[in-house]
Amino acid sequence: MKKLFILPICALTLLAGCDFLQKEPLTSITPSNFFTSPDDAESSLTAAYDALQPSGAYGQDLLTMGEMPSDNVTSLSNDVIALRNIAWTSGTGQVGNVFRQAYLGINRANIVLKYVPTVTMDTARRSQILGEARFVRGLCYFNLVRAYGGVPMHLAPAESASPAELNLPRASAEEVYAQVVNDLSQAAVQMANVNPNRATKKSANALLTRVQLTQRNWAAAQAAANKVIANNIVLPPFRSLFPAENKGAESLFEVQFAGTLDSGNGVPDLVLPFPLATYSFSKYNLPSDELIAYADTVNDQRWAFVGNVLTSGGGFIGRNHVSYIDCRKNRLPGTNAISDRGPFVYKSTSIGGNFNSVDNTYVLRYAEVLLAYAEAGNELTGPSPDVLAKLNLVRQRAGLSALTTASPQAASKQALRNEIDRQRRLELAFEGERWWDLVRYARHTAADAAATHTVTALDIIAQRRTGVRDANYLLFPIPQAEINTNPQAKQNPGF
Repeated sequence: MKKLFILPICALTLLAGCDFLQKEPLTSITPSNFFTSPDDAESSLTAAYDALQPSGAYGQDLLTMGEMPSDNVTSLSNDVIALRNIAWTSGTGQVGNVFRQAYLGINRANIVLKYVPTVTMDTARRSQILGEARFVRGLCYFNLVRAYGGVPMHLAPAESASPAELNLPRASAEEVYAQVVNDLSQAAVQMANVNPNRATKKSANALLTRVQLTQRNWAAAQAAANKVIANNIVLPPFRSLFPAENKGAESLFEVQFAGTLDSGNGVPDLVLPFPLATYSFSKYNLPSDELIAYADTVNDQRWAFVGNVLTSGGGFIGRNHVSYIDCRKNRLPGTNAISDRGPFVYKSTSIGGNFNSVDNTYVLRYAEVLLAYAEAGNELTGPSPDVLAKLNLVRQRAGLSALTTASPQAASKQALRNEIDRQRRLELAFEGERWWDLVRYARHTAADAAATHTVTALDIIAQRRTGVRDANYLLFPIPQAEINTNPQAKQNPGF
């Protein structure tokens, strides 16, 4: 996704810190003379999507925040040690970056929603643009509410520095979730069925499935998933999905990157060893020994050995296990015994150099929708042929046998809950969802003591915080910069 028409966007306060561009004729650009053509409408939408790319979003920190606190990964890097140790504070870098970048995306979506309705253009495309803007806004608010709880809710663009406009009190988490559901429900009606490289009706319903599952609205989650499943998507081989590059119907929404043309995706360089990465340093999101022991690295096609990874000159780097690369025998010149030897994430594999990969980042995949349908259905009715049919599509794609109602994994609601949790972990590892799953598992058991999970975020918190199951760490703190500038923003408990 290219960064288009950024100069007028800056003049509309879509970008922060644009002083270096403040020269004639930009000072003459206003909403009234910018939004005059269909191209202007498209450009403003491109800017909204563009806000999903930077390091504070899907180019780095959202994936790091969604994995580093979990049992999936570890790291020796000081850059992520606060996340790894569950010792974050209101000043932790990722905590502030994700919060700030989400609001940048929200503001850009709000400008689209305010001004595009005034543009004379094809009415069908205008409706789609508004739906896509609602999708972006809904995604940003969802990322905020599950990370920080209730947050200030801006539903109109910030077009002045007035404290009355900028400094809003925190809405409740319930109010934010209601707005997300409203945005995504409208988006699902307005957006196109097919729209290459952009969000579609399937994207909105897939995200709505995730949102409803997070709130334990089982029937609503299943209904949203059904709207995606009705498209009869065929799962391609798991290995073909990576790296993400708009490879087929499995992909329901990706954040697009074009390498150096748009600053590129920094994630591959942060997780891969040298010489796959640009240079040697302590990497993020290293697969944990516990996760690799948990996976079946022989029969499960998501984790099985499929071949060696070599340099162009034939030098051995590691063993490709699809989801991870085993580099424990990496001895190439220039490699570091600590930084470049061991297991590494291998779902991002294309390096553009200097953290400018062209790899896209998955936000939504069809397999997750199937697993969500199975989870919601099991919570509603327990094991059933319908629930197992959706789960089996994911299992069988991985080379595992189909389950029946006579299988031990489906002997009870609890047994199947454990199996669905397992398949989510193995299917979606390193894609930024594990910590959020563990958090919602903890909240599920808090809401229903009979609904237990093998591991929850509270178990991990206790491991990392000397035995204390501190529920305050189910949320991240509101960034200190927001507390300092917005007197109405109250901090989360414990921070």
